[in-house]
Amino acid sequence: MVVIILALTAVMFGLQKISPLDPVHAMLGQSASAQAVAAERHVLGLDQPITAQYLHYLAGLFHGDLGTSYRTRNPLSSDLGTAFPATAELTLYGLIFALILAVLLAVATTLRWPGAWLFRLILFVGASTPPFLLAIGGILVFFVNLGWLPATGRTSIPNPPTGPTGLLTIDGLLAGQFNVVTDALSHLLLPALALAIGPAVSIGRVLRSSLVSELRSDYARTARAKGQRERQVLIRHVIRNAIGPALSMTGLQAGLMFGGVLVIEQVFSWPGMGQYMTQSIPVADFPAIAAVTLVLGIGYVLINTVVDLLQAAADPRIDV
Repeated sequence: MVVIILALTAVMFGLQKISPLDPVHAMLGQSASAQAVAAERHVLGLDQPITAQYLHYLAGLFHGDLGTSYRTRNPLSSDLGTAFPATAELTLYGLIFALILAVLLAVATTLRWPGAWLFRLILFVGASTPPFLLAIGGILVFFVNLGWLPATGRTSIPNPPTGPTGLLTIDGLLAGQFNVVTDALSHLLLPALALAIGPAVSIGRVLRSSLVSELRSDYARTARAKGQRERQVLIRHVIRNAIGPALSMTGLQAGLMFGGVLVIEQVFSWPGMGQYMTQSIPVADFPAIAAVTLVLGIGYVLINTVVDLLQAAADPRIDV
């Protein structure tokens, strides 16, 4: 994990160095004098050797200093501190919905529940549709035609609680404002489902394959011979042994969700890091782009580390 994160920081640092945009002129303007440019380069440490600049960059990251945005002129730690909770909440609920749908898909098709084929068909059609098109279709159906769900933003309630977590659903519960929770959930439902359907099918297919394989094992036949029903065999014996490959796929899909959330936030005007990056790209705000990429990359590495630990917890044969 540490090696991958260090490699990611090196890539981001290298991209900033080969960028044709001069950070000093971006901050001072193209009409700045040569003396002012030289003084600012000294203040920023850009006149030092490249290794010293990289070590300074790492030290800043360690202390939470991601640099300064050319567009907003604010510290990126402040800008992303405002945008990150919205992205984190959307990704969290997208992952929760994906896991719920994946388990339902795997169990329903394995045990051949009535109507499982229809549920499977709907999910497969949804997964084959690009997320942005799925999002627009959801807005047209559930907002424009039915009026059941809101189409944009995180909440319609003025002055919602802003702490301590930054997640509206949790902060609303902690503040006892249940109207904030229900309103936040209604705003989350469409974007989170649009984000979740593709990963749900991938995780569900892997989980179903593992379940079918384990149900044919000797210990499953022994459990049936003792009089246990198929559902009991699945819940008591099979799931824990079959969950490993699904956890691996979950870690992979979480990374793909970080990419998808950038598009989904744009469609739903979600005030997160995806929208922040979208606003930074046209004005070549490279420090902001690099900071968002770095934060999402670190989040992906951390999620996969947690997945590895969960695999070891599910299967004691795995050596951590």
